[in-house]
Amino acid sequence: MNTLAAVDTTEHRPLIISLFALFVAITLAITVWAGRRTKDATDFYAGGRSFTGFQNGLAISGDYMSAASFLGIAGAIALFGYDGFLYSIGFLVAWLVALLLVAEPLRNSGRFTMGDVLAYRMRQRPVRTAAGVSTIVVSIFYLLAQMVGAGALVALLLGITGDAGKNLIVVLVGVIMILYVTIGGMKGTTWVQIVKAVLLISGTILITFLVLNKFNFNISDLLGAAADNASEGEGGVDAGQFLSGGLQYGLNTTTKIDFISLGIALVLGTAGLPHILIRFYTVPTAKTARKSVLWAIGIIGGFYLMTIALGFGAAALIERTDIIASNKAGNTAAPLLAFEVGGGEDSAGGAILLAVISAVAFATILAVVAGLTLASSSSFAHDIYANVIRKGQATEREEVGAARISAICIGGVAILLGVFAGNLNVAGLVALAFAVAASANLPTILYSLFWKRFNTTGALWSIYGGLTTAVVLVLFSKVVSGDPAAMFPDVDFHWFPLKNPGIISIPAGFLFGFLGSILSKHEDEDGTKYAELEVRSLTGAGAH
Repeated sequence: MNTLAAVDTTEHRPLIISLFALFVAITLAITVWAGRRTKDATDFYAGGRSFTGFQNGLAISGDYMSAASFLGIAGAIALFGYDGFLYSIGFLVAWLVALLLVAEPLRNSGRFTMGDVLAYRMRQRPVRTAAGVSTIVVSIFYLLAQMVGAGALVALLLGITGDAGKNLIVVLVGVIMILYVTIGGMKGTTWVQIVKAVLLISGTILITFLVLNKFNFNISDLLGAAADNASEGEGGVDAGQFLSGGLQYGLNTTTKIDFISLGIALVLGTAGLPHILIRFYTVPTAKTARKSVLWAIGIIGGFYLMTIALGFGAAALIERTDIIASNKAGNTAAPLLAFEVGGGEDSAGGAILLAVISAVAFATILAVVAGLTLASSSSFAHDIYANVIRKGQATEREEVGAARISAICIGGVAILLGVFAGNLNVAGLVALAFAVAASANLPTILYSLFWKRFNTTGALWSIYGGLTTAVVLVLFSKVVSGDPAAMFPDVDFHWFPLKNPGIISIPAGFLFGFLGSILSKHEDEDGTKYAELEVRSLTGAGAH
């Protein structure tokens, strides 16, 4: 079977580059158009709250279906079978938590950021600072995954093998995302996400159809061929484990615990992701926020079902060694599959489908990094700059200016870190962002909305305690050192055995919040502030 690992795509590169350039040009045009309609802070942060439930549902889908969804999950399934598909299940189930516990109360209680909700019943300056720090850290973890996906994808298409070329790609993606945010704000970013969601779903449906067509639309035949092909040759895996699980998370007790940790992080993380939370503020009412989540669940659910065809199709139709040769973590399995089902070597169909799917994947990355950068820069400008540094005295113009400057700084940090993480699977990296979000943000949000005794000290302990625990455990895990696929493979300073810290850091976040609250003075003894927040979160009375 011929793949891009063995085929020179030089003759098709003009087409590939043209499609990439066309998408970037179209989305930049949308961004400029939206930027001209961004008049104030509400426009910049929340798109003027002018989007319908369906539009916001599409935008949420575009924000959520990241490089991890399209590139990382397909690669994880192609290499590890059922164990890789567990990412799809976790990412989808997570939306039930967001729908049932967070979406409507958050839309009613806040204005632009998570810090708005916390500051309503607590001391503004410390909790806004904590919320801003947490938002920026989580966003950088997530941005890192998108940068890695961009580097792997474009390097594959343009035949770049050297590190310098891949690093240049990461810089290019960073610059484009900064332009999206600084020029277009939330309106521009939202429309880019809507366009990207439509393209991604359309491209995935096409590949799914072509893959199933090769197996006469028989899922059983597809899975059987995938298991057989994955077990053949040097480096082959056990066919039974490929379909029933255990290749990645059933090796020993440690990997089994790691699987539980991953599952907890995926299911609870979505409700604490900053770039998802700010999407609830772009609609006019809580009812519309709930509708947008329902639309998102339907769209995202359909997409994750199709990852079965993407991942197992790649395993069935492409040699395992070719997938690994193209990218160690399997991040290029979906583009390789597009090339194969389009006709393979020496076919115009293969080259065209490869170019289209790769452009869609690139669009996926650009849209998500724009949303992440907007979330983190908005939190810095609105929570830290306007309400902490300027003590509420900043004008809207100054606040938006601070958001644009912080977007440039945060983009720079993401670019720098992306250079060092090229060997990591993007789905695994995103799972880390989920773990950090679920450890720091989710306990604080839930306690604030539903626990009367929760106070400023509890919020600070919860955010900083959960955040510190998660980040320290990641830094001293095999994700960073002590493993051939680690960020720094040549050194080993790891002592934490798991690759995902969620099983420890998420309970720690809840515990810190509980202890901080009960061991400190109750600020709202008569419950007035909590009662006001409860009424507002449930009814929308007084919501912006």
